[in-house]
Amino acid sequence: MSALLELSGVSVTFDGFRAINNLSFQIGEPELRAIIGPNGAGKTTFMDIVTGKTRPDEGRVIWGDRSVSLLSMSEAQIARAGIGRKFQRPTVFEDQTVADNLMVALKKERGPLSVLFYKPEKSDLERVEELAQEIGLSDHLATQSGILSHGQKQWLEIGMLLAQEPRLLLVDEPAAGMSGEERDHTTEILREAARTRAVVVVEHDMDFVRKLDCKVTVLHEGSVLAEGSLDHVTANQRVIDVYLGR
Repeated sequence: MSALLELSGVSVTFDGFRAINNLSFQIGEPELRAIIGPNGAGKTTFMDIVTGKTRPDEGRVIWGDRSVSLLSMSEAQIARAGIGRKFQRPTVFEDQTVADNLMVALKKERGPLSVLFYKPEKSDLERVEELAQEIGLSDHLATQSGILSHGQKQWLEIGMLLAQEPRLLLVDEPAAGMSGEERDHTTEILREAARTRAVVVVEHDMDFVRKLDCKVTVLHEGSVLAEGSLDHVTANQRVIDVYLGR
C-alpha cells in the first residue's frame, strides 16, 4: 500500500521548545490509525502541520497520488485537496436541523452566486440521507442540532466532514465526554469511514483505542516512540516508562 500522507524529518520549534522533533510518519488509504502519547507529545501540532495551520521549520509533508507538498498550500487548499479535521469540541450550526447541517457541508461549487441560488437536487437529498444513516442520525434529520446530545453532535460533525468526501480524516479525542453506548457507536462510525479512506484518531482513552482495533503510533517529545498493534506498543518498555507508567 503506497502512502497517502508522508511526513519525513519534520521539526517545529515554538519559543525554544521543540514540539515536533525529526518526525517521520506515513499512512495509506484506506487505513485506520490511532495516535497516542502523553500531554505535550506533539499530537495536536502534528495535526496542525498536516492541515497547514502550523508551518514546520524543516522536513517534508507529501500528499496524494501526485506526491504534492502540503507545505506549499494554504489551509483552504489543503482542505479542498481532501484533508478534513474534527476538533475536540463539536462545531455544528445549532439553530439548523441535522439535514440542513449535512446539506450545507456537501461538496459543491461554492461561489457566491451558487450559494445564493442553491436548490438541492435529488442526488443531494439522497446523499444527506446516506450520511445520516452512516452516522446513526436517520431518525433525527428534522431535529434542531442544538438539542442533540453531546455524542450526537460529535457524530453530526463527523457526518459533515464525510459530506466533503475527504481522503484523510483527522479526529481529535472523539470519545471524550461520551457514554459507553455513544463510544461504541463512534467506534463503528470511524471503522466504517476507514474502509474507504484514511482516518487518524488522536485519543487518550486506551479502552477506546483498543475497540478501534487498528495500528497505533505512540508519540513522545515530538517523534515516534513506537508503532504497531496496541498490545505491541503497550508491551514496549520505553512506552511504559514515558506514558503508561504514570
